[in-house]
Amino acid sequence: MYLCISKKYCHFNKMNFTYPKNEKLKSKITIDLLFSKGKSVSKYPLRLVFVESDYGIPEDSGQKLKMGVSVSKKYFKHAVDRNYFKRVLRETYRLNKHLLVDHLDKPYAMMFFYQTKDRLSYEEINTKTIQLFEKFVLQMKKEE
Repeated sequence: MYLCISKKYCHFNKMNFTYPKNEKLKSKITIDLLFSKGKSVSKYPLRLVFVESDYGIPEDSGQKLKMGVSVSKKYFKHAVDRNYFKRVLRETYRLNKHLLVDHLDKPYAMMFFYQTKDRLSYEEINTKTIQLFEKFVLQMKKEE
């Protein structure tokens, strides 16, 4: 294991595994745009709805994504269960967002959904997230 004394001199970890506040999708206007004009890609039980959008993303920030997560009340009646799966979705996004960011040239707003009542394990959800992000990247390359 590598021990780092100061962040200034740590160069071993160049990937940014964070999900900062400014990357969270909170704009009602953008969320409405996602549901009205957004495209979608799915990998059971996950679904990614996305729209090309620079709304709310400052040009000089270098930020390419705004991401939101959602778990349906239809499948999980108790808030505790919904919150658990939202935490899992945020964590899998945080660890795998480099698959998206490395291949995007335009800013996107995205919403990440868990759409089943099956209680999948973290490992299964992580695997499906990777497959979903790869499918999204392939779809973006086809459209260009």
